[in-house]
Amino acid sequence: VVRCSSRPGGHVEQFVIDGRSIGPASPPYIIAEIGANHNGDLGLCRELIDAAHEAGADAVKLQSWSSSSLVSQAEYGRNTRYVAGNGGGPTLREAVERYQLTPDAHVAIVDYCRGRGITCFSSCFSREEVELLMSLDVPAFKIASMDVNHLPLLEVVARTGRPVLLSTGMATLGEVERALSALRVGGAGQVALLHCVSLYPTPPALVNLRQLHTWSTAFDVPVGFSDHSLGTAIALGAVALGACIIEKHFTLDTKLEGWDHAISADPAQLRALVDGARDLHAALGTTARTVPVEEMEKRTSFRRRMVARRSMRQGERISAGDVDFKRPGTGIQPDELRYVLQRPLVRDVEAEEELDWADLG
Repeated sequence: VVRCSSRPGGHVEQFVIDGRSIGPASPPYIIAEIGANHNGDLGLCRELIDAAHEAGADAVKLQSWSSSSLVSQAEYGRNTRYVAGNGGGPTLREAVERYQLTPDAHVAIVDYCRGRGITCFSSCFSREEVELLMSLDVPAFKIASMDVNHLPLLEVVARTGRPVLLSTGMATLGEVERALSALRVGGAGQVALLHCVSLYPTPPALVNLRQLHTWSTAFDVPVGFSDHSLGTAIALGAVALGACIIEKHFTLDTKLEGWDHAISADPAQLRALVDGARDLHAALGTTARTVPVEEMEKRTSFRRRMVARRSMRQGERISAGDVDFKRPGTGIQPDELRYVLQRPLVRDVEAEEELDWADLG
């Protein structure tokens, strides 16, 4: 059984990528999704890798497609445009050709990541790209939301035996179930589901983070969040709800030309996401009620002890109106009043004087 849950009890098998355990016992796994934000420029890609590493991301992720593996010639012929802010922009063919990564570029990027000490893997879109990534010994594969129903591709990925991250955007529960079955039957390694909404950016009202619980309950797999919302608040909310993995599009500058820069996190936001996710993981704790030793020590200064409300003489018996309770909490406690009533004093006491058990007969 592979499960990612913050609930105590039971054995939880960890999902592992490149030696990094992912699950409730580990901080969330943060993936900086470079995607096509390198804009076809290896120099920019290296800068993105450096910035992601410095921000504390666990991995960077590419998208492995080519002008021939992703889009049909008929679609190119329709002159579909990826619209820029001014209503212009390149044609679909121009954009795909500009932002694709050649096999040589893949080699250079994977080698650079290994030199920097950051994990690198990719979304694959065809058999040839799976084979290329396997030749580079990537530690995992990502299946994009668009390919949840691409069973032939899932079968090719499954045969690698590598861990798989499966995004769920646009997919019904039944389609996700079928995809998981295809991966498992085909021999894939551990599989994690990433909750995803395929809107760029995703309005907060459509994110539906409670779906995280639905995925983990329905399929008993590690669950994360592939975030297309703006900022970091919603991704951190996913961590608070138990997401083990956060994938966030990443750029050096949200104003750069390209497909995803405007919806991406910049280096400062990625750093905030990494730090916030770690803090949240540490803060989640357990459902069992516990009081830390450090907090227990506060009892003596924050709680109250018994003091005399008025001056009293030796031999007087104490009534509830004779005493009050004030800081610090080092003596007779308020919940011990019943053990004090009608007991005689063994000495004279003044108003506001602290009372101890030794003062009682």
